[in-house]
Amino acid sequence: MTAFILCFQLGFGQKTSPINRFLDQPGIEHASFACLVTETSTGKTIGKYQPDVQLTPASVLKLLTTATALELLGETYRFPTTISYDGTIANGVLNGNIYIQGHGDPTLGSSHFTPESETFLKEWKDAIRQQGIREIKGAIIADESIFDNEGISMKWLREDLGSYYGAGSYGLSFHDNLYSLYLNSSAIGTRPTLVRTEPEMDLDFHNYLKAAATKSDSSFIVGMPFSNERYLYGIVPANRQSYRLKGDIPDPALFLAQYIQKELEKDGISVQKEATCYRLLYEKNAWKPGKRTEIITTYSPTLQQIVEKTNHVSLNLFADALLKTIGLRYKNPQKHVISSFGKGIEVMKSYWKGKGLDISSLRISDGSGLAPTNKVTARFLNDLLTYMVKSKHAEAFMSSLPQAGVEGSVRNFLKESSLSGKAFLKSGSMSGVRCYAGYVKNQGKTYSVVFLTNNYSMSSWTINRRLEQVLIGLFGQ
Repeated sequence: MTAFILCFQLGFGQKTSPINRFLDQPGIEHASFACLVTETSTGKTIGKYQPDVQLTPASVLKLLTTATALELLGETYRFPTTISYDGTIANGVLNGNIYIQGHGDPTLGSSHFTPESETFLKEWKDAIRQQGIREIKGAIIADESIFDNEGISMKWLREDLGSYYGAGSYGLSFHDNLYSLYLNSSAIGTRPTLVRTEPEMDLDFHNYLKAAATKSDSSFIVGMPFSNERYLYGIVPANRQSYRLKGDIPDPALFLAQYIQKELEKDGISVQKEATCYRLLYEKNAWKPGKRTEIITTYSPTLQQIVEKTNHVSLNLFADALLKTIGLRYKNPQKHVISSFGKGIEVMKSYWKGKGLDISSLRISDGSGLAPTNKVTARFLNDLLTYMVKSKHAEAFMSSLPQAGVEGSVRNFLKESSLSGKAFLKSGSMSGVRCYAGYVKNQGKTYSVVFLTNNYSMSSWTINRRLEQVLIGLFGQ
């Protein structure tokens, strides 16, 4: 009787099912695994195992964030950023301040949208010059107040704080909120020499790196938001020149204000006071909201383009910015809502509950999936994927998923297999976590696919090959 129940749960009547074979292999003994594969048009299940168990999804959570953003904001939504001033202009002198007002756009100066993402700087400077401004008696002030100051989730791991993939999401972002650190290494066991950062950053590095006989680094840049102190740990390859590491910009809004001031001064526009931002002024009780005159408003790429980059490249910053933008719809008796991870999560859960999805299994801390405390079920994700096939945003959502075996973060998954080019999947991985979710198009039908694996004991290469075998086996190929 017990054996019959197990086989029924797996969705197969024999012990040689692909899922059963997967579960019987070494390295899975202490793992948690869940999967659900269904045909989207009929709901027919072709494979399942523990679909209601809560597991950590890692970056597969981005499917929930991007789907919600498309549903609530629409494919054509663009983030605005406004340059304005207060005070008066007389004889080329602005007796006031220049403001950079952000609305959460994560794409300003982004390497993922070059050269389009770099045109804003010229547009801003040209617009300021057209106002006749040649001298600014006040300051360049970044207004990032649309989001709160919790750029990173409190549930992220320490090793992620300061890393390029752990960059915080704020009301103003710039240059993907990351910098490159270049160093020169010499003999094995010696400490590398730090050369420069690009863009130039005023950071205090505590260097504990060592050169080692390795082709790749295993290093960490660790530091807290708004702090200029950064700690370097781990190893880098020996005898390398201009070796590159990447870290997060501690205070993107302030850095953008400082950067714009330098650019204006290069063009002969002097700025009398030191660049600052909403956070610093508010802490000093010196923030003075008042009448501003708009100079120019520039816009991001469309949300459809942003979602495609988010899922193809698995961009944590973009996903978290989308979640906080969703949070601006949080119902609050106050007129002005300062968004946060928490508000975004509440709006997101409320939306899907209204669409009939069971949200009781969701335990969400961010929009990117970087928090190991995030928990979802295979059933919820499968329901989400099935819903999106019928959504008016179906094409935008489905096309944002990279082709397995061909491109993006899944270019090596299912490569040269019978499903290569037929599966469109978002991957998710962190230590002990390997997940895939998306669609398979096979023989004229579309299937929603969710695989969640936690706490396995094998290499990343091995777990990927075994999950490939399950998926290929389910489709009888």
